[in-house]
Amino acid sequence: MAFQDWVSLVTLGLTLVGVAVGRYPGLRMNRATIALVGATVVVLLGAMTLEQAYRAVDWGTIVLLFSMMVLNINLRLAGFFRIVSARVVGVARTPRQLLFLIVLASGVLSAVFLNDTVVLMFTPLLVEMLKALRRNPVPYLVALATAANVGSAATIIGNPQNMLIGMASKISFGQFVSKLAPVAAVGLLICYAVVVVIYRKEFAQNSFHPVVSHEVRTFRPLLIKSMIAFALMLVALVAGVPIPLAALGAASILLVTRRIKPARVFTELDWSLLVFFASLFVVTHAVNVLLVEGMRGGIGRLAAGSGLATLSAGSVVLSNLVSNVPAVLLLKPVASAWADPPLAWLTLAMATTFAGNLTLLGSVANLIVAESARTRGVRLSFGEYLKAGVPITVLTVAVGIAWLTWVA
Repeated sequence: MAFQDWVSLVTLGLTLVGVAVGRYPGLRMNRATIALVGATVVVLLGAMTLEQAYRAVDWGTIVLLFSMMVLNINLRLAGFFRIVSARVVGVARTPRQLLFLIVLASGVLSAVFLNDTVVLMFTPLLVEMLKALRRNPVPYLVALATAANVGSAATIIGNPQNMLIGMASKISFGQFVSKLAPVAAVGLLICYAVVVVIYRKEFAQNSFHPVVSHEVRTFRPLLIKSMIAFALMLVALVAGVPIPLAALGAASILLVTRRIKPARVFTELDWSLLVFFASLFVVTHAVNVLLVEGMRGGIGRLAAGSGLATLSAGSVVLSNLVSNVPAVLLLKPVASAWADPPLAWLTLAMATTFAGNLTLLGSVANLIVAESARTRGVRLSFGEYLKAGVPITVLTVAVGIAWLTWVA
């Protein structure tokens, strides 16, 4: 390779390290700015042209992510997540019932909305209500985070890495759900069982103190409109409409409004995440051009000689080194070279998603729960999370491998 290629590789390496760590010492940079600067430098060094960089971005994934954000913002403004949270606490009469309902609500909602959004909305509400119930919030927060990660594996729209896989693999929405929803369902039961076993003292009590009622404010017209838009999106997805188009159609319905100013919705969009995705497409494409193309034969032999267990283990390790979204992008050539590419893509979706439960740093959802709880006086430490995170990850990945091997 030429000297500038080596410089580009060093730049790409530093970029991926920065993405994995989330910052550079002494600099006020996050993952989005690190990825954006890295992508820009690689283009400036000539590793690819500006036109190639534009083509490297998967705009279907960007559109899908944007559309789901619009839908989630409208549901939040309408009070949807507050309703669910209040109902969960209001129905439960014992600690185990409460835990089960949290796992169920978190897992199911994360399958149809972004898991990060679910935990962002639920955490402050649950901390407040758990304190009113005089319960230790930590076990329930661990359950919330792990169930959100596990439940999001069930559908293409559950988390960002699944969106990437859905666009790259061309697997239909229905096929994806039929293969991974059963694994996610068993995974939610595992989350519940592991938390109960580890926090036996918390769940030994048979009943609660009287539940404190909370008035839930909702914006009924927007809530009805948002649920209709969401229902139409699901119908379109099941009918085979392209996934980004179905989501964009739902978002467009919500953007036709007389009550909510567009500026309010656009202000709350996570533009940082959209920038991160677009930049990461360029970075990983550069890695593919400089390294993977030269190892195409080796990748083919690796894919041919490896089983689902090997792919899953590699996905778990890489996801915890560089995060699950970059891991999916880096493993795309391996999945494409597999003897059964759809099976490889599904395995990648399962393993990279479940890998997020290994440590507190394994997924953004975990960090959101920990940080939101910390600002409300509840500390969820790295070691405390690890007690449940490790067994949940090992068990769910093992179940996923067994299931996908059986249905293959």
